[in-house]
Amino acid sequence: MHARATLAKRRADVAQMFDHVAARYDLMNDLAALGQDRLWRREVVRAVEPRPGMRILDLAAGTGTSTRPFADAGATVIAADLSLGMLAVGKQRQPDLTFVAGDALALPFADGAFDVVTISFGLRNVQDTDAALRELRRVTAPGGAIVVCEFSTPTWAPFRSVYRSYLGTAMPAMAKISSSNAPAYNYLAESILAWPDQHGLAEALEAAGWRDIEWKNLSGGIVALHRGTR
Repeated sequence: MHARATLAKRRADVAQMFDHVAARYDLMNDLAALGQDRLWRREVVRAVEPRPGMRILDLAAGTGTSTRPFADAGATVIAADLSLGMLAVGKQRQPDLTFVAGDALALPFADGAFDVVTISFGLRNVQDTDAALRELRRVTAPGGAIVVCEFSTPTWAPFRSVYRSYLGTAMPAMAKISSSNAPAYNYLAESILAWPDQHGLAEALEAAGWRDIEWKNLSGGIVALHRGTR
């Protein structure tokens, strides 16, 4: 009982953190990533290959910025997030999109409900990565796919050192100037540094039951795009 209560509190704390930064979250992402986040989103769309009639779950969708291209391609897409603050801002900005409050560890969808599930820069914020990957597999139809876009480990050692220094100093400083909740961005930097590398995430996907795992490094490995099949 104590473990479940602790896990519930952690989920609530993460949701509250994102509630506080919702209004400026997209702007801060653009600043912190030096505009590279737009490239990363385009790569996600290419990996998903949305088309009319396709059922897509965009988990940790935040304000729906990542969801928009799927809807524009004619897919039936749901933007799900744990943060009600993010969903509220998203619905205000993009009222035509479907936003649903959803916990990655207990998604409110039927088995096999989606052809593709995708999560960008949200998996590392889930308290139990392995359980979330299994839950995503549950709501994916047989033969369907998962696309995970997440921060990873730069492949070139000298650049890796510079990048880690940036995360530890420049990113928090930028957040302090530009954001109303700088501690949230300190947490984000710490979570990136603690996240598994490309091979580690591929192994986690495989352990959760996904097959045919492959990945593509973006921006020198700052981000990795993983894809698997149900």
